[in-house]
Amino acid sequence: MPPYLRPSTLLRACRASVEGRAALWVCIVAISACGAQLAAQTPRFRARVDTIQVTVTVTDANGRLITDLGKDDFEIIEDGIPQQVTQFTAERVPVSLGVLLDGSDSMRGERMVDARAAFDRFVAELLQPDDEAFVATFNHAPKMVADWKQPPAVLAHTLDGVRPWGGTAIYDALVALAPMLDHRTNTRAALVVISDGADTASDRTLQQAREKIRRTDAFVYAIAIDAADAPITTRVNAEALREITGPSGGYTELVREPTDLAPATERIANELNHQYTLGYSASRPPDGTWRNIRVRVHNREYFTRARRGYFAERLPS
Repeated sequence: MPPYLRPSTLLRACRASVEGRAALWVCIVAISACGAQLAAQTPRFRARVDTIQVTVTVTDANGRLITDLGKDDFEIIEDGIPQQVTQFTAERVPVSLGVLLDGSDSMRGERMVDARAAFDRFVAELLQPDDEAFVATFNHAPKMVADWKQPPAVLAHTLDGVRPWGGTAIYDALVALAPMLDHRTNTRAALVVISDGADTASDRTLQQAREKIRRTDAFVYAIAIDAADAPITTRVNAEALREITGPSGGYTELVREPTDLAPATERIANELNHQYTLGYSASRPPDGTWRNIRVRVHNREYFTRARRGYFAERLPS
């Protein structure tokens, strides 16, 4: 909410400028409406500062999303110790999503055309109005195209002016842009990386990129265009991408043709629409160390994907 619409700001303005009960009543009504607007914008799931939030995707052996589970179907284990699930929702929680698009020279032509079209449909049709999104491109250096925007539909066509050139520095882009997640407004977060080649220009290493992502709670997805006729030295490194996406709860999908980008982004959107959000209070106080998380469901025919851990940062005193 803009500062000039906050209730406290309106009240100060009223006291300074209002004379008479009728005018004061107008200001009180404005403040009440403002508070109602703020309440309407509050997400359905709110974690307390001492609650660990975990987003979970559940699938069967065929990859079909399982959407009808309840709180008692889940188990959370932290460093080998079972935890009590204290918060749960199967409803869709608004998501803050960042899109990182490869803008290197190899994305010229049809690849960039189809990538733009897939992105436009993603933000305009597949995300929800209460979501927010940002978009950035990267070649040998990352470039922010548009900061957080809500609704995401306003980002459609923001990539129309992107002209591919330069090398590919995926790791640098992830390290530089991951801090954007610290400035989001929603509790749930995701990153989508779209690229067609191996990292050829990063100063940062794969390990540094993994570590940076590990300190976020975002699901990370990668869509990699792996054309069969691409030179072996520049073909996408799927294993490296999986090392980044897997621990976050996300996944890497290889596609053969640029036209496959649209269905791939649709699958990501469908998953984001059917995730579970769980919360628990850790049985040990925060001490700054890494803690492993394992989420399971009682039905062993189902599979779960969630972040594999978190840093138990001490709360400010």
